[in-house]
Amino acid sequence: MNVTLTPLRAADARDLMELRREVERVDSTGTHEDEADILHELADPKLDLARNTTGVRQDGRLMAYAMVYEPENVRDIARFGTSAAVHPSLRRRGIGERLTGWMRTRARDIWAERHQGDGVPGELLIDGVATNKGLAALAERAGFKPCRYWFSMGHDLRTRDLPTPATPDGLRLVPFDRALDEATRDAHNDAFRDHWSFTEADRTDWDTWFTGDRSFRAGLSALLLDADDRVAAYLLADEYVADGAAKGLRACAIGHLGTRPAHRGRGAARTLLAYTLTEAGRRGYDKVELVVDADNPTGALGLYQRMGFATEREFITYARPLD
Repeated sequence: MNVTLTPLRAADARDLMELRREVERVDSTGTHEDEADILHELADPKLDLARNTTGVRQDGRLMAYAMVYEPENVRDIARFGTSAAVHPSLRRRGIGERLTGWMRTRARDIWAERHQGDGVPGELLIDGVATNKGLAALAERAGFKPCRYWFSMGHDLRTRDLPTPATPDGLRLVPFDRALDEATRDAHNDAFRDHWSFTEADRTDWDTWFTGDRSFRAGLSALLLDADDRVAAYLLADEYVADGAAKGLRACAIGHLGTRPAHRGRGAARTLLAYTLTEAGRRGYDKVELVVDADNPTGALGLYQRMGFATEREFITYARPLD
């Protein structure tokens, strides 16, 4: 088989979109993207396309790819996230193993250069939908073990009653305000400090993947302010247009929902969820979606279930030490 491996470029956006569409048709990942989504991903200022991506091309056509994301602000383990896929027509030919080996080598080189000397262990992570048996087999052969489980959940606004919990005493519910953008980033970093594999979102991250993302919907997002007008809790909502078009419905995604530790246990998350569910329904959305860590330390999974969300897919993160 005549294939070549070269780094990805912005010019590969359309080919990468088509490749992921073929993968979704077979693996049922539930994720759909358009070319603008892919361009945004490839333009991430923290993704070194030349060094940390590779594409497998057959007769000039992109048939597989892999990306490695360098960890920042490492606390306990330097965890390297990844993204990779192989076109269904080329599976079981060793390409997945080749890409996994490339990702491990690249992550290990970065880890050895930046973290090993400090005594910080390293891990390489790969993930995918739990029904992808081929990925599970590949992970096992390559020495990976399941380390985290995630659920994608949905709330059908057309059939379910919407909850109306009261706002916690001492807090004030307000729509998202750009004037409080930096204060919301600070609340996010405080709220998720005790979560698995969390690293602080700096301004670049925030402007790329949070309130600066083209998918962000300020009108569906909300804040809870304390008596000093400090952000105590927040909900940031998104809309992925290509995903909704592929599914034939308009969906609001709960991108980020967090409560500062000092305000937990008072119903802040319930209040924010109720606001977004109600506002999304009022604006004509059909569904609200989210992804939750099955072992979220705040008990978020149970909260979402009580709020009317139902599990639709399960995803697994596999990890292998970089030693």
